[in-house]
Amino acid sequence: MSMFSCGRFQLDLSRPWVMGIVNVTPDSFSDGGQHDTLVHAVAHAEKLLKEGADILDIGGESTRPGAAAVPVEEEIRRVIPVIQALSSLNVPLSIDTRKPEVMRAAIDAGVDLVNDISALEGLGAIDLLAKSAVGICLMHKQGDPQTMQVAPSYQNVVEEVTHYLSKRIELAQASAISANRIVADPGFGFGKSLEHNIALFQSIDKMGTLLGVPLLIGVSRKKMLGEITGQELRERMLGSVIAAVLAVQKGASIVRVHDVRETVDALKLWKVLK
Repeated sequence: MSMFSCGRFQLDLSRPWVMGIVNVTPDSFSDGGQHDTLVHAVAHAEKLLKEGADILDIGGESTRPGAAAVPVEEEIRRVIPVIQALSSLNVPLSIDTRKPEVMRAAIDAGVDLVNDISALEGLGAIDLLAKSAVGICLMHKQGDPQTMQVAPSYQNVVEEVTHYLSKRIELAQASAISANRIVADPGFGFGKSLEHNIALFQSIDKMGTLLGVPLLIGVSRKKMLGEITGQELRERMLGSVIAAVLAVQKGASIVRVHDVRETVDALKLWKVLK
């Protein structure tokens, strides 16, 4: 039985966990501006919990392709009141950030997990996490959000992503971050073409075995689904749910999604009918 040590919580990963997305941003690709006030963000988080979310992932900076960076002070201003408002709920809270200063403020405010698209490459990030008890999601990306989708290139995307994540996991463990506090994310859409994303998805089970840590998969409403189905952003819910179930079937421990209720229902059906 795999247990994930995540701040205040020990998560039993013998079943899949659904992470609901709470974007406190004006410009996120799917729901930018919808929850960018404290009242709206908290209401959305509570709605996701009622729909069955196991974890809430709170983000104050869009990392969609082409997104502009947000100053540290502004990102903190966006997310910390939301974390404080939700910290009394009995649910793991995640901060989606790549900035060590935001990580520190969020940990002080009560988050249980740091979801970092930069895999703790920020100055001081590893030391900060080593001194805490929170979980960490290490993600692979090629380039930065502003330019990462211009011309992503790999010799072998599965080998290169796996190698990078393996090295980041080794470095974290060498810095006293225990393996049971680490999950890894291949980073779908973060410096990857459709071909790269498909190859990575088909290798979820292989990567999980090679890395030796649980995998978090986030493909919800992403461009790759639109490229496969021909559907625009608002019509990708069905594709997102199917992809989440397929990811779990291939060994994913956590799926990060916008459409929580539909994903939870689909996973219930999968569990009984598989």
